[in-house]
Amino acid sequence: MSSPSCSVLEMEIFQYIDVHQNDFIEDLKEWVAVESDSVQPDLRKEVIRMMALAADRLGALGATVNLVNLGLHQLPDGQDLPLPPVILGELGKDPQNPTVCFYGHVDVQPAKKEDGWKTDPYTLTEINGNLYGRGATDNKGPVLAWINAVETFKALKLISLTFIQAMPVNFKFVIEGMEEAGSLGLEKLLQEEKQCFFSDVDYIVISDNLWLSNKKPALTYGSRGNACFFVEVQCGDKDLHSGTFGGIIHEPLMDLIALLDSLVDPTGRIQIPGIYDSIAALTEKEMKLYESIEFDLEEHKNNSGVKKFLYDTKEEILLHLWRYPSLSIHGIEGAFHEPGIKTVIPAKVIGKFSIRQVPHMDLSVVKQQVAEHLEGVFSKRNSPNKLKVSMPLGAKPWLADVNEPVYKAARRAIKTVFGEDPDFIQDGSTIPVARMFQTITQKSVMMFPIGAADDGEHSQNEKISRHNYIEGTKVFAAFFLEISKLHQHLAETSNMVADN
Repeated sequence: MSSPSCSVLEMEIFQYIDVHQNDFIEDLKEWVAVESDSVQPDLRKEVIRMMALAADRLGALGATVNLVNLGLHQLPDGQDLPLPPVILGELGKDPQNPTVCFYGHVDVQPAKKEDGWKTDPYTLTEINGNLYGRGATDNKGPVLAWINAVETFKALKLISLTFIQAMPVNFKFVIEGMEEAGSLGLEKLLQEEKQCFFSDVDYIVISDNLWLSNKKPALTYGSRGNACFFVEVQCGDKDLHSGTFGGIIHEPLMDLIALLDSLVDPTGRIQIPGIYDSIAALTEKEMKLYESIEFDLEEHKNNSGVKKFLYDTKEEILLHLWRYPSLSIHGIEGAFHEPGIKTVIPAKVIGKFSIRQVPHMDLSVVKQQVAEHLEGVFSKRNSPNKLKVSMPLGAKPWLADVNEPVYKAARRAIKTVFGEDPDFIQDGSTIPVARMFQTITQKSVMMFPIGAADDGEHSQNEKISRHNYIEGTKVFAAFFLEISKLHQHLAETSNMVADN
C-alpha cells in the first residue's frame, strides 16, 4: 500500500521490494536459524557467528566493515568469555549528502519450543501472513529491513530506468550482539569513536521497539528510565524450622512483605514520599500529541491477557505508561518457590522491584528516597533483623524533539508508504541505547519502529508480519529520500540566510 502521490522513483523502489520480498524473507529465515542467544554463555559462539553473517551482508552491499574486538568479560563463576565484536560499517562519503547512522542488534532472548512456542523458534515459519521466529521483530527483522532498503538503491542504480546517479544519503551502521545482555562494551566503544566514526554523522536511527497499535505506524520520541532495587532482610545464617521457631522470632519474609506492601497503593500510586516532586510538567503542546493517538484499550487488554486496567481512558493509560513513574515488584529471592510446601523460615530474603522514571527524576535522589522510606517502615516494625537496600542498576529516561528534521522526514516517509500520519508515542519501557547514543554523540536520535504491538518481543511465538517486514523496508527506503530532500532544503535555506 503506497500513497497516490508517490514519485516515479518511489514507485520503482517499491516495485523492486515487492518483487524481491521472498528473497528478503529467505534472508530473515537464515538469520533466525542462528541461535544467537547472548544471555546463555554456552551459545556465545552462535552470537559471534551471527555477527559474521551480518558483516558479510553489509560487505556484499559494498560497505566498509570493521569488526571491533571488545575483549573478554568475566562471568559470575569466574569464567572469561569473549565479547562478540561490534560492527562499524560505512557506505558512501558524499559531502553533499546527510549521513545517517543505523543502530541494531542481532542477538536474541532465550527461546525453547517447550516454553510454549507453536513452532520451532529458530525456524522462521509463515502462518496467516505472520513470520514466527525468535528475533523476527527483535531485532533481526528491522535490521534486515534497513539493509534491504539500502540494497534496493544499490540494485536500482544498476538496472533502473529512472536515473539514480548516487545514493541519497551516506550510511553508517552500528550493529552489536550483546543488547539482550546489557550491551556490554558498547558504551566504551561509542566514547572512543565519538570524535572519529561519529564525527560526520547527522542523524542516528534505532528500530528496536514496536508500534502502539497493531495496525497504525508510530514514531517514538521518548522512553522511561529504570532504577532496579534489592531490599534484603536477614535474621541469621541458616533457615529455621517453623514448628520450632515459628511464633517466637521476627521472620525476615514477614518483614519483607510488609516493606514491599508499603511501596504502592491499590490505585498504583507510589507511596514513597517525594517521588513525584521533580517530574517534568506536562505541557499543552505535549498533551495535544495524545489526542490524535490511535489506541484501542480492548486491543491492549487482549495483547496483555488481563481483564481490567487501573485506568479507564486512553489519556490516563498513556500518561501512566509514559509520563508518570511506575513501581513494579518482580520477585523474592530466598523464599521457597517449588511445588508443594516446605515448612521453613528462610534466614535471608531479597525483594526485587524497579521504578520506571521519567524526566526530570534524578537517579541519586530516587535511590535516597527509596532507602529512607524503607528504613522508616522497617524501624516501625521494631525488628532486630538486618535491612539492606541497594540499587544495582539505574538507567536514565530518554527524550527527543519531534520537530527535528529526522522526525519530519520519517513522518513524510510513513505517509507515503502507509497513507496516514504516524502516532508520535513514547515507550513505557527503558531503551538504554537511545539515551547512550544521544548523550555520547550529541546527535539527533530517533526511534523508528516497524513492528506491530502484538509482535510478542521476548515472548513465546514472537513474530513480524510479512506486511510489516516488507512495508517496513519500503518506509526505510522512502525515509532515505525524504531526509536527503529535507537536508538539502535546510542547506539551501542556511546559504540564503548567510548571503543576506
